[in-house]
Parts: sequence; structure tokens; C-alpha cells
Amino acid sequence: RMRRYALITPCRDEAEYARRTLDAVTSQSVPPSLWVIVDDGSTDETPGILAEYAARFPYIRVLTREDRGKRKVGPGVIDAFYAGYETIDPAAFDYVCKFDLDLDLPPRYFETLMQRMEAEPRIGTCSGKPYFAPESLRGEPVPAREALLHDGAFDTRGLVSEACGDEMSVGMIKFYRTACFEQIGGFVRQVMWDGIDCHRCRMFGWIACSWDDPDLRFIHLRPMGSSHKGIL
Repeated sequence: RMRRYALITPCRDEAEYARRTLDAVTSQSVPPSLWVIVDDGSTDETPGILAEYAARFPYIRVLTREDRGKRKVGPGVIDAFYAGYETIDPAAFDYVCKFDLDLDLPPRYFETLMQRMEAEPRIGTCSGKPYFAPESLRGEPVPAREALLHDGAFDTRGLVSEACGDEMSVGMIKFYRTACFEQIGGFVRQVMWDGIDCHRCRMFGWIACSWDDPDLRFIHLRPMGSSHKGIL
């Protein structure tokens, strides 16, 4: 069976988390066929880190956009996503994923998603569930990967669930069957893009879902809602 998937990653000033995310993806049991990382005007050490990994892994491609002067959530993120998506041939991939650069994943994350989508052809988009460390809200380091990962899954005791509904795939790691993504017209370029797309899936007869299973729980290194001016 074909398991070719492409990751499209919009990012800006992610030096604090980038290496951990890059290491999590490059150690996946089924690595991506292509990973397009769109640097949306970073002013920290992110460009150097991306260049280092692109030199080591031939499937990583880095695109650089002009600095607009600030982080722009919602439409800005989707604009950066499409800057990457428009450089690929969607027909060359079975799956496509909008993927953020502040995540830590269990080693069989993408393999497990593809197995579940192969078992249920009506699933158009899916994800695991995000958890975050309370330390990240206090500006303290997130516990090391080695301290949390046991037997291929994260021990989420002591972590906080972001409590996303089972009828949605989560915005920071939206994994799509390419045929579904194309049929719904992709993402709208406005706030709530990551909810509207799942409703569009159901309108076309697809299933949108997420699972809170041990092998699909992942760590959001920066809690949802905190990327722009802080979670409060």
C-alpha cells in the first residue's frame, strides 16, 4: 500500500522547540516523503537550525518568506501553509499534513494514522490528542523526551490535555487524505480555519476525527493559544 505523505510546516521564531520537533519527525517509523518547512520571517536562530537539518535529510525542503514584522495567527498561518503547499504536486502524495514546529510525537504516530485510514476509507482527516506540560505555562523547560517516552508512547500523567473534541482533527497537526483535502477546497484563510475544514469534510461525506489513544497522544511544547502574546 502507498504511504506517501507530505508535511507542510509554517513556522516563525521556533528555535526553542524546533530541534525537538525535527528529531521527532526524522525518527518516525514511516518518515515523510517530503517535508516543506516555510520559515515565515524568523528573526531568531530558526533559519540556521532548519538549514542544518535540510542538509542531513534529503526530504526536508526549506522555503523562506519575507519578515512581516510580527507573528500573525489565523490567516497568516494559512498564507504561510499555502506558500509551501503550492510548491508540491498533491497527486504525488496519498496524504498531506499541516504540521507545526512545536510538537513532540511518539515514534509510530504517522504510521498509526495511516493504518487507521486504510482500515476506514471514509476518514478524510484525523489526528491524535495534544497534551502540554504545566511547566511551559510558567516559562520553565518542558520535561525531556526521554523522561516522558516509554515503550513507544508518552506518559501523560502530570501533563494537561488540551481537551479537543473527537469530531475534529486538531489544528497543529491536521493529517489529511489528499483526495479529501482537495475536494473540500483546503483551508479558508481566516480565523476558525481548523474547525470549518472538518465541517466541510462532513458535508462531503467524509469522517473527521481524533483519538485519545496512548500511541497517538503527542506533546504540544507550546500550549494552544500562547504563540502570539501569551495564553492569558
